[in-house]
Amino acid sequence: MTKNTDTLAALRIETPPATLREIALGRMRRAIISGLFEPGERLVERTLCDQLGVSRSVIREVIRHLEAEGLVEMLAKQGPIVATISWDDARQIYEIRAALEATAVADCARAADAGVKGRLRVALNELDRTSKENSPPGILDATTEFYRIIFETGGHNIAWDIVSRLNSRISRLRVMTLSTTNRTVSGPAQIREIFAAIDKNDPDRAEAACRAHVGAAADIARTILA
Repeated sequence: MTKNTDTLAALRIETPPATLREIALGRMRRAIISGLFEPGERLVERTLCDQLGVSRSVIREVIRHLEAEGLVEMLAKQGPIVATISWDDARQIYEIRAALEATAVADCARAADAGVKGRLRVALNELDRTSKENSPPGILDATTEFYRIIFETGGHNIAWDIVSRLNSRISRLRVMTLSTTNRTVSGPAQIREIFAAIDKNDPDRAEAACRAHVGAAADIARTILA
């Protein structure tokens, strides 16, 4: 009997289910980024096991991963704590962002076609919606998607890998600056300036708008942290 290829294709698992460790990691990452766990706060394994409903071995794996992302620090005799962000650390992150994002935005403006512009517009509309709802997690997701499209279109895959490794710390800084007056309005407005330049295929204007956006965020962070 000949097997139906469509039936066999339906067996394929396109999106593997998340493991318990991945779910716990995602929730802990969100909790730290959102400020539910404050900088310097101790992370007690037994308490986290009860809060997340997972084993101690899962918690230990999650903490090791968060330490690699820069969200957790290990202190002698104290164990894991939520990492603090100094202005010097933040300044370096903003400098890296400005260098990588400005170049990627300019190259995206050169290469963007109607399809890319449409995808960016969808991400921007989602950013506007979540900003009006004052939803930091939604704002972070929409912003990340906006920049992912930009880096991908500009062919900056290695640069995006670097940004992705810093993304947890970048997200913490974004949430921190979003808490200041009017940032949920001014931030998306500045990102719209970047899109407007890409929409016109104007790389110089796109790069300038990007540097202005990152610079404005850095100024807010310096006021908070310095």
